[in-house]
Amino acid sequence: MVRSSLPAARNSVVALWFVLLGLVSLLGGAFFGCIAAMQFVYAGFASFVPFVSNRPLHVSLVVAWIFFSAIGGIYYYLPQWSGGWWHASRMQRVHFGLSVIVGTCILACYFFGIFGGREYWEYPPVFSAFIAVAWAIFGINFFLAVRTLRGRWPVYVWMWATGIVFFMITFGESNLWLLPAIRNDPIRDVTVQWKAYGALFGSWNMLVYGTSLFLMERISGNRDVAWSKSAFLLYALGFVNLLFGWAHHIYVVPVSPLIGGIAYVVSMSEWILFFRIIYNWRKTVSAARMHSWLFSYRFLVTADGWIFLNILLALLISIPAINVFTHGTHITVAHAMGSTIGINTMILLASCYYIVYDSAKSPAAARPVAAELWGWIVLNASLVLFWLMLIVAGIEKGILVARGVEFHAVMAAITPFMRAFAWSGIGVFVGLALVVVPLGTRLIRELAVGAERQPATTVLQPD
Repeated sequence: MVRSSLPAARNSVVALWFVLLGLVSLLGGAFFGCIAAMQFVYAGFASFVPFVSNRPLHVSLVVAWIFFSAIGGIYYYLPQWSGGWWHASRMQRVHFGLSVIVGTCILACYFFGIFGGREYWEYPPVFSAFIAVAWAIFGINFFLAVRTLRGRWPVYVWMWATGIVFFMITFGESNLWLLPAIRNDPIRDVTVQWKAYGALFGSWNMLVYGTSLFLMERISGNRDVAWSKSAFLLYALGFVNLLFGWAHHIYVVPVSPLIGGIAYVVSMSEWILFFRIIYNWRKTVSAARMHSWLFSYRFLVTADGWIFLNILLALLISIPAINVFTHGTHITVAHAMGSTIGINTMILLASCYYIVYDSAKSPAAARPVAAELWGWIVLNASLVLFWLMLIVAGIEKGILVARGVEFHAVMAAITPFMRAFAWSGIGVFVGLALVVVPLGTRLIRELAVGAERQPATTVLQPD
């Protein structure tokens, strides 16, 4: 083993800024999601921001939360593993500044009703070029930082590297609709777009799963977590799922049945293995270490519960005969929300808590307050109701549509469930606010004093 005592996060201030930007995006995305949900069930609600703007505001901010918090984590964690520092701190600052400027311009476009893109990227396509540049800067800096490191990489470094590379590839694919050869062929257009979006989810899953495995290693103090056969099998399954997992979204498009079958098997195997890894990891965490990283541990365990629930749902909706009736209903939304909020957001909140605890000058200053404890309870209780109401509404809609009931009658029948969904969404926002506001306040305090972490533990690398 190579033992290093180098300062682990000399450039951690930019990491904290990215995490703070992610938390602001999460709260903003939840806020606009609540308004959009209420507008969906109550005509005329908050008409000063129309639904056509609220929806992309919600989606874009939530996607920004996932990427910004994951990027902040990578900026913070990689030096803790390597014992060194990032190759170019100026590149980090340019990356952050460009992200803020482009993000602000995109939000302004949505507010003023200026669109031009596709699903998830509904802003004018010109901004895609700047996003690509920001990711290229991040990717170059990442590989410059890891290229000189000795020894084998732990699984989370492989996951981060794969997520960065394939985001840039899939982001490019998602913009292929700008080419007339794609845009003018409906079947090709739908296939390429869904393939790109499915693989895009796979790329951010790589970033999130890598973050979770790093946290499990640090919280438990057990290096074997990131070097086990199960961890590398998860990476392999995640990579195959990134390449093929999108296919279960397009059973209605004429693609090879073999690809659809691979997508179904791999998607289920990946989640089952991830659930098993976290479940087994819980048994290795001592009471003392669990208490030291209480909220990081709690959010990781919560994510494991949501993985289990989403496995049950995904097993059903990935069956082609069922998928034909459920795809495009609120069950698909429930699946997406269970993944985005229940799994990805819980893992990333665990990451945010770890970073705040780790960077705090006084560990006591980073401990959760009563509001955060209540926030965790309200968030998960509301999310369960939120998820169940979408499933019930989707089942009802699928049955009525299959019977040939007219659309307006279908929507009238599911309105009570959608109202319960909208109000539970407000509960999700309240729970998130109770967690995010105190956490963000601590981050601002750390940034105000120019906090830079000096690690308390020695960094170990393999020979």
